[in-house]
Amino acid sequence: MSFDSPIRDLETLLKDIDSGKIQLPDFQRPWKWDVDRIQSLLASIAKGFPVGVVMTLETGSDEVNFAVRPLSGAREPNTRPDFLLLDGQQRLTSLYQSLFSQDPVDSCDPRGKVMKGYFYIRVAESIDPDMDMEDDAIFFVKEDRVARANFDRDIVADYSDMEKEIAAGVFPLNKILDTSYTRKYSRLFHHSHPKSDDMLDEFFDGPLKQLSEYKVPVIELSNTTKREAVCTVFEKVNTGGVALNVFELLTATFAAGSADFRLNDDWTARKRKIVSLRPVLSGLENTDFLQAVSLLASRKRRLNYSGESEKVPGITCKRKDILKLSLDDYLEWADSLTDAFIWAGQFINNQFIFRHQDLPYRTQLVPLAAIRVALGTDADLQGVARLITRWYWSGVMGELYGGAVETRFARDLEEVEAWVRGGSEPGTVAGASFNPDRLLTLRTRNSAAYKGIYALTMRGDVKDWVYNRTINQGSYQDFAIDIHHIFPQKWCEKAGIDNALCRVS
Repeated sequence: MSFDSPIRDLETLLKDIDSGKIQLPDFQRPWKWDVDRIQSLLASIAKGFPVGVVMTLETGSDEVNFAVRPLSGAREPNTRPDFLLLDGQQRLTSLYQSLFSQDPVDSCDPRGKVMKGYFYIRVAESIDPDMDMEDDAIFFVKEDRVARANFDRDIVADYSDMEKEIAAGVFPLNKILDTSYTRKYSRLFHHSHPKSDDMLDEFFDGPLKQLSEYKVPVIELSNTTKREAVCTVFEKVNTGGVALNVFELLTATFAAGSADFRLNDDWTARKRKIVSLRPVLSGLENTDFLQAVSLLASRKRRLNYSGESEKVPGITCKRKDILKLSLDDYLEWADSLTDAFIWAGQFINNQFIFRHQDLPYRTQLVPLAAIRVALGTDADLQGVARLITRWYWSGVMGELYGGAVETRFARDLEEVEAWVRGGSEPGTVAGASFNPDRLLTLRTRNSAAYKGIYALTMRGDVKDWVYNRTINQGSYQDFAIDIHHIFPQKWCEKAGIDNALCRVS
């Protein structure tokens, strides 16, 4: 990965945004800064303070061919961009709308109420060292450019034309780059305020110059940057505080390849179907689904490989491999995996796990669904189902699915399928162990083993102690059974039993 670190004129960046030379990759979140944050940003620039680095990615590479869109408020361009904005969207969009666009800034107040209008700067206050730039000099006016008070019943000030602006001693910030406007403003200001020449000169040489000639440090990634690197860089340095995941990056990639396909819409419909039939899977995530797709796509490549034995492709679902998925890969496996996750939800219910909060490991659903696709209807045969169940509980009680488990996913898919066909035990089964002393250290219901014991206890043909009814899916719902019904804390206390299982938190 190579990059440059030039210093760019803010004016040039805003012009590139306006022309479409700089656009956003489609995985970027929407712009969302409120008026107060924009006002603070403008004040920092007017004082010449640094406001952070911007990061862009050069286009022109098949590796990072994303769907794109203009920044909020910018016109729809007719051409592909030269650069994609990876970091700095909130700042540059705020500056584009407030300093460059002639349309009202489309923002909100801190409570989220929509606010449209313009930013102004007070000439005298902006150069007064005793005044605060953010609180006293820069302010926001609604789109009719009239300031009101008393629930908008009283007009406080009118800035609806240049003469009124000059009379009030304010300058519209979206005109700072318009030299003809500033010249005319200067001429009329001198005429209206003949004794204020020094003040206007100081304003033009100070805050206005800082705003119009501001420099922005930029990190420009070259178009040789790999897709995985883009994902890593984005989540490490993006100042919005929300990490990019592979699903969002593939959404942009697939959209660039097919204008008619939106990955997010497709996934939303699939999850809705899965959860409507199997509510226990309501915690299933889009990245879980993509991991399962990657497992099956890489398994197919392995099965179809006919080259040198030492170069046989592996089964994998690591991030770098998910990012290599094509839209064809996704579409090939998406339907069968949707059915497989529905099947997995029924399998989980059969283990007496009925709520997503009680699922020991959400991650174990990934290889479970992939195994179902690989085995097909053989997974429903009694002997095969018994082996899959043994594998599942080995993973739960062995507490093997916490942390980074992508390698285990791939190994389980290959080894469980082989085991069912007459091969040896999978590593997850052979390597699972449970020390009875672990029962004394299970102090929280978030533990996978604790959830497992809870489910296995109900699965053991137990009865509710109030109504003497066997617990099954129906009675579980009727009685609203929770962990404290299985491990009765008060009963243990009354019986003088100091048992860790009764001290769940």
